[in-house]
Amino acid sequence: MVTAQMVKELRERTGAGMMDCKNALVENNADMEKAVEYLREKGLAAAAKKAGRIAAEGIVESYIHGAGRIGVLVEVNCETDFVAKTPEFRELVREIAMQIAAAKPEFVTKEEVPTEIINKEKEILKQQALNEGKPEKIIDKMVEGRIEKFYKDLCLLEQPYIRDQDITISRLISDKINKIGENIQIRRFVRYEMGEGLEKKQDNFAEEVMAQIKG
Repeated sequence: MVTAQMVKELRERTGAGMMDCKNALVENNADMEKAVEYLREKGLAAAAKKAGRIAAEGIVESYIHGAGRIGVLVEVNCETDFVAKTPEFRELVREIAMQIAAAKPEFVTKEEVPTEIINKEKEILKQQALNEGKPEKIIDKMVEGRIEKFYKDLCLLEQPYIRDQDITISRLISDKINKIGENIQIRRFVRYEMGEGLEKKQDNFAEEVMAQIKG
């Protein structure tokens, strides 16, 4: 059921008209995230319109966790040098760097994931479903649902925000675009973990990063 509060929230997030927001929610069975994407695809969301503008300014942020055990470099772009220098933009980039340190994504977007990796994962998920005794007629649908979980683990924009698990990094960026008024794009990142690939004692770095954030 689409409520007035849901329409209001969608309007605040996208800047689209009230009727457009209501229609988007109706078309997507009251799913807020799908409604946001629907408005973007239709070119009705303010954030989507800004996303088409060139973002060639920005900053490269570094984040080092603990005694140099995890290091992150991330480039986040905006449209003007003025915005790049604002505390709000710099804080956003810092949060993204900490997200990368804690959640260990491998790609920025779903589109960056190589097809061979996706196909291999789908094969594994399909075999898992068969081993679970699931009816073959629903396996493809199950695999598509589970591949979305795969994307959330692998892709930065699909991950739940470490400070608020109810929103994704994609939504965090969209909200900032609407607030700041400029296109913002995460262009690239690199994450280093001390001893990565070597046999060593396993520590939960994500928990350590979160403890540092909360501290």
